[in-house]
Amino acid sequence: MLNLRMNTHLKSMILSCTGATELIELGVIQSLWSGYGSIIRYGLKGGSMPSVVVKHVSLPAAVTHPRGWNTDLSHQRKLKSYEVEAAWYRDWSARCGKGCRVPKCLALESVRHETIMVLEDLDASGFALRRSSVGEADLHACISWLGHFHATFMGADPTGLWAQGTYWHLDTRPDELAILAKEDPALKDAACAIDQKLKASPYQTLVHGDAKLANFCFSEDGSLVAAVDFQYIGAGCGMKDVVYLIGSCLDELACEREESALLDLYFAVLRGALTAQGTDLDLDALERDWRALYPLACTDFHRFLKGWSPGHWKINGYSERLAREVVTSLQGAAPCD
Repeated sequence: MLNLRMNTHLKSMILSCTGATELIELGVIQSLWSGYGSIIRYGLKGGSMPSVVVKHVSLPAAVTHPRGWNTDLSHQRKLKSYEVEAAWYRDWSARCGKGCRVPKCLALESVRHETIMVLEDLDASGFALRRSSVGEADLHACISWLGHFHATFMGADPTGLWAQGTYWHLDTRPDELAILAKEDPALKDAACAIDQKLKASPYQTLVHGDAKLANFCFSEDGSLVAAVDFQYIGAGCGMKDVVYLIGSCLDELACEREESALLDLYFAVLRGALTAQGTDLDLDALERDWRALYPLACTDFHRFLKGWSPGHWKINGYSERLAREVVTSLQGAAPCD
């Protein structure tokens, strides 16, 4: 296994792709989930940029999960997620423009279960702020990012990515679904019908798949954002990202109060971006389809949470009410096997 901090090959990689003459480790930004590696910032001298961020993924000797999901299925999902992220940076990320800013990939190398990604340091590029809570302008910037992102990849075939994006989609969460038999049997029975309706939308794009507040980096004035962490990017209805973002930023009352205005903003951005691309899609039909799927996308994530962590703070009166309405509307649909 590579020793990230001392490895001469890594040093050569960074110096070669940046044109720098010297580098120094500035610090660990974070360890990856369940001990799968780390993200480290390196300072540079003599090149065109002051620093880079290196994401190093390595297979741990022992897998630990903070909520106890130490299964082989969970492990395989994690391995796949890092393969997907490498494919995203290698084959897809350069298509993102100013409206959906992402870090530039400067170098990438994968060997067996080990991957090194040398990425642009967004802090040095004007996106140094992180938010633990948001104001209106902050949330609008994130919503705008999603609208531009979904427009950019509308209709894309997710080659190398997840066939279905998001980390909670039903095909990869049989253990959490099984728990619903006790927690919420009606929701369990409706889970497959919800999943099928989301998959059946004729308007598929690439979804970020983990579009929570923590994965957005803000400009100094909060008007612009860039996004990171593309482990669960894949095909899907854009409402999945919108639901997840809003739920990560707002509490129960705010979700209900702001839902309509935030969806109006999102669709205004999406339509504007698609029009600028010269799309031939029927934008009224797209908006009708996705607005109708918003409560199903909410319920889909609610289904995952209720099986994964039944006491989670995001399970609230708003999400329970939406879920009950969706389940009622699907009565008579074939349950999951």
